[in-house]
Amino acid sequence: MIDPVVEATWRRLSPRMLVIHPFQEVVRAAPALLGLLVAGSSSGGKGHLWSVAGVGLMVVLGMLRWFTTTYRITPEHVQVRRGLLTRKVVTVPRDRVRTVDVTSHVLHRVLGLARVEVGTGTSERRHEGRLKLDALTAAEAARLRVELLHRSSLASASSPAAPSATTPVPPPAGSAPAAETELARMRPEWVRFGPFTMSGLVTVGVVAGFVSRLVSEGNVDLGRVGPVQDAWRWFTTMSLPLEIATVVLVLAVFVSVASTLGYVLAFANFRLTRHAEGTLHVARGLLTARATSIEERRLRGVEVSEPLLLRAVRGARLSAVTTGLRSAQGAQRGGSMLLPPAPRAQAVSVARLVLSRVPGASSDASPVTAGLAAHGPAALRRRFTRAYGVHALALAALLVLWRWAGLPSWTWITTAALLPLTALLAADRYRSLGHALTSGYLVTRWGSFVRRRVALECDGVIGWNIERSFFQRRARLATLTATTAAGKQGYEVSDVNLGEALRLAAAATPGLLDPFLVEARTPDMSTFVP
Repeated sequence: MIDPVVEATWRRLSPRMLVIHPFQEVVRAAPALLGLLVAGSSSGGKGHLWSVAGVGLMVVLGMLRWFTTTYRITPEHVQVRRGLLTRKVVTVPRDRVRTVDVTSHVLHRVLGLARVEVGTGTSERRHEGRLKLDALTAAEAARLRVELLHRSSLASASSPAAPSATTPVPPPAGSAPAAETELARMRPEWVRFGPFTMSGLVTVGVVAGFVSRLVSEGNVDLGRVGPVQDAWRWFTTMSLPLEIATVVLVLAVFVSVASTLGYVLAFANFRLTRHAEGTLHVARGLLTARATSIEERRLRGVEVSEPLLLRAVRGARLSAVTTGLRSAQGAQRGGSMLLPPAPRAQAVSVARLVLSRVPGASSDASPVTAGLAAHGPAALRRRFTRAYGVHALALAALLVLWRWAGLPSWTWITTAALLPLTALLAADRYRSLGHALTSGYLVTRWGSFVRRRVALECDGVIGWNIERSFFQRRARLATLTATTAAGKQGYEVSDVNLGEALRLAAAATPGLLDPFLVEARTPDMSTFVP
């Protein structure tokens, strides 16, 4: 345990951050510094002197971050104090600690450092309620994590409703590994799924933004650059269809290469293990090493997601539905991942292994493989009606613009030719619909561009929402939403018969809906109505 007297004193970050902080500031200001250099050189001025002065200023600012940042840990709080002209103190009560992230980037690893981020599980969208220490020594970060989570776990044990502690951490150096069972490990052949993740689109945006800022800061005219002029002249000699095909091909190749590289960097050395103390551990990363620990007692289910391109090559992702950790929340992005894009059969197998130790799971009737009930002809008609309706509106708008605004005729002709594709999309959206109640889990599936199948533990359901739009009421359908404190906070069973929705909710959580329903007898069946 940490000595309260020692920990109550204000302490500084590791002195090694005097190397990393200035470097981070220079990298952040790189576009502006390059712009000063280019602008000064092109105008005959002393742009290099301004760039050197800018680098010096960034180094000073980086060093000030270390001199003006201190932290302390008391028996009740974790506090960080920073700022030179304006002093700011961030305080996190120790009994509110829900997450502790420990991340080591390349420079951090070279210098034996780690960045610690403590979260309380509140206001995550605005990154409030989070406390950052960039950075501590690896040993200090590991010791801090163990102490904070130990205190947090004791508090959560006395309060069953408290969110979970989900903690990305590297194992302390020299520590003996706990008893563990390996559930999955990265295989070289999984790299083939990298191009189909489309994560390279983000890289395209980042590169485009960097180039745009560099051109703007340096007042550079790309039209005067020789290679750019040659490429533009070659491109403009093509016909319009060939230009479109060239752009699509170049973009597809760039995105595929960037996606594959990103896949390798993010998921190399991936390993999923189950530890004897009741946690799932995910380790991954090539240059930036990350490790995540999820308490199994906080696990409320799993989600198997299949984006369209990934589904075309029979791939899927697996993520955990757990309390205290939402999907894609800032620094926690990817924190709920249990398996990166991999063969769908592997994702299903790992999902079964993960749920096999959760109360209510059954190895012979796993929720991830159970058959799903279809949603009937009314849901099918609704899928086609909505798809054709949107298509017809788009086609009508293009026809109006062609007739009175001079829009090229190929736009509405192409849209009309895509009608069979719209029908296929509607049919696929209907095939994706399904639900089941098995082994103590509510199972729901939906989506076409991203097909998702979620198995949610019924004990994790805290309420139900039943929504019926005007068109759903006419079709006697409803959307049933199971609200929960885990994952995305709510999971839908879309366009299901109203009677089936009520029966499903009543069976999943017996007695929860009784105060709001009355039983009505009909000649052929017994139904519930609000």
